[in-house]
Amino acid sequence: MVIAADYPFLDVFWTMLVFFAWVSWIMILFRVLGDIFRRQDASGWAKAGWIVFVIVLPFLGVLIYLIANGDEMGKRDVEQSRAARAEFDDYVKSVSAPGGAAAEIEKAKQLLDSGAISQAEFDSIKAKAIAE
Repeated sequence: MVIAADYPFLDVFWTMLVFFAWVSWIMILFRVLGDIFRRQDASGWAKAGWIVFVIVLPFLGVLIYLIANGDEMGKRDVEQSRAARAEFDDYVKSVSAPGGAAAEIEKAKQLLDSGAISQAEFDSIKAKAIAE
């Protein structure tokens, strides 16, 4: 049975440090693999070469990929983020109500000023717009 006296604090600290480094490396590996597949500027052969290099020599392959393509990875991330943001903004604009209550009241006021509707009709349109 392992008790605290058999596993001193520095061993616990070292174990935690190694585990953290391992998890960090796994995260970087998946990020690099994702970036390899996401690239639009590389051919299929170039992607296959990078994948083989990263799988056969994992630590060296990941480090060399980061050195060779680190700047482009950041640019691709920013570009993808901007594209996603623009797509979301377009979606929100397409499903949101154009104008709202203020626009309805303004249209009703223009109709009232032109004589197309009466004051009572304007008041009912205004009340309905405010209630929504």
